[in-house]
Amino acid sequence: MKVIQINQTAQQDACLARLCAEVYGQSAGLTPLVVFTGTRNVLLAEEAARLVAAVDGEGKPQALALLVLDEEGEGVTLTHACDLEAPQAKTWLISELALKAPLRVDASDAEQEAVYQQCGVKRWLDGAEGQRIGLSARHPANTIEELTATVTLDEALILRRFKHDPAAFEQAKQLFVDGLAHFPEAF
Repeated sequence: MKVIQINQTAQQDACLARLCAEVYGQSAGLTPLVVFTGTRNVLLAEEAARLVAAVDGEGKPQALALLVLDEEGEGVTLTHACDLEAPQAKTWLISELALKAPLRVDASDAEQEAVYQQCGVKRWLDGAEGQRIGLSARHPANTIEELTATVTLDEALILRRFKHDPAAFEQAKQLFVDGLAHFPEAF
């Protein structure tokens, strides 16, 4: 397998839609659409995020991940990741990112922390409210005080826009559906 960055807009839309659908599932309400829209229109448009895929020897996508820059542009946070074909492809992708990128991961529980540790994330910091923050060897921060906040989306603002602008909602929904329908077989 190898890691590729997805740069073409049509491929980004398709991969981002698939990633959001896989991560949130069908019972998540508007969350997948809100994250898709905000990531597409803000984070990717402003180059504050990177969409990457693990692909096999034939270029077939096996896993997807979204990396979002910190506010200083020095590190990236893994915000979303999913397996597609191979059951361990996401773990492989995170391992590769931990080796090659200034990666930050936020573990929601001890089990997730253990998975990230197996992926090569060895430095851990205690965040607010018991949050565990993992850093790859390439990440520049050494203490919690040195960590820069990750660029975020205002999901409430996106929801308000959908509520007050039905045309924007329909356009976003169509982009999401079209992205799912055109997910690439290979890159």
